Amino acid sequence: MKLFRMQKTPVALAALMALVGFGAQLALSQQNPDGEVHVLPVQGNVSMLVGAGGNITVQAGQQGVLLVDAGRADASAKVLAAIRQITNKPVRYILDTHYADDHTGGNDLLRRAGVTITGANVAGNLTDAMQGAAILAHDNVLNRMSAPTGKQSPTPTGAWPTLTYSGDEKEMYFNEEAVQMIHASGNTDGDSIVFFRRSDVVSAGDLFNTEGYPQIDLAKGGSLQGVIDGLNVILHLAVPAHEEEGGTLIIPGHGRLCDEADVLEYRDMLVIVRDRIRAMIKKGMTLEQVKAAKPTYEYEPRYGSKTGPWTSDMFVEAAYKSLSAGKK
Repeated sequence: MKLFRMQKTPVALAALMALVGFGAQLALSQQNPDGEVHVLPVQGNVSMLVGAGGNITVQAGQQGVLLVDAGRADASAKVLAAIRQITNKPVRYILDTHYADDHTGGNDLLRRAGVTITGANVAGNLTDAMQGAAILAHDNVLNRMSAPTGKQSPTPTGAWPTLTYSGDEKEMYFNEEAVQMIHASGNTDGDSIVFFRRSDVVSAGDLFNTEGYPQIDLAKGGSLQGVIDGLNVILHLAVPAHEEEGGTLIIPGHGRLCDEADVLEYRDMLVIVRDRIRAMIKKGMTLEQVKAAKPTYEYEPRYGSKTGPWTSDMFVEAAYKSLSAGKK
């Protein structure tokens, strides 16, 4: 977070108090000591659920609940209980930013707990209502979760998107707010960003992860440059408030609540790493030589890992192969 010199005026003191409150929100969004799903009010109609795998965004209003991502399957009951702390309205929409289980695992249960809107934002007959909430994602998410006829799909059919979009964007209007779902191929070719225009909140999915380097899935169409391009889209949408703090708030796929400055720092880190690896490739260095040169050296304390499902070596390898192949 950026620091500024405090002035002894009522305006400066008010700004400081607002900044302290925002900092407390950031700290809370990082904490999940008890394994429960916790609610963090963000701003406008939007809240953030922490502790269900990937972060879940909740937009709640008179028409019902719109979720961005659904977390893990084993956390679904806790997610529903957390939603009930916000509203007793039914879940109407689930927007998937990514195909992975920590974002879509809860699709089936949360869908069945919801109600589909049919015609003029009014629930239809009993048959319509029993179908549950609508699940919306990019075409490529459905492609990853399903399988050709006669083949075994990697996910149960109840978790599949019921509606998909192709191209760059899907727009909708819900709870008196314009909602834009923007295709941003990064970690995979099906990633989406969701922008709540009135609340001024961006749900970034796994394009932005404050807990580590992006998990680039080359086999699923991901690339380092794609992640950078997606972060640039977020930066284009975000507008900072006083002293470059606050303003548009960004909910990452994993980690704490952020603002534009945090996304800018993450984007710049990836650009520096990209340029270093690209220069090494031009020199003819092999993957092992690039790893030995440690292109992420000064970022390791903040984002690196030597163990777990996504290590620093895995990130460097994905970046190297992505840039070597000339992928976008």
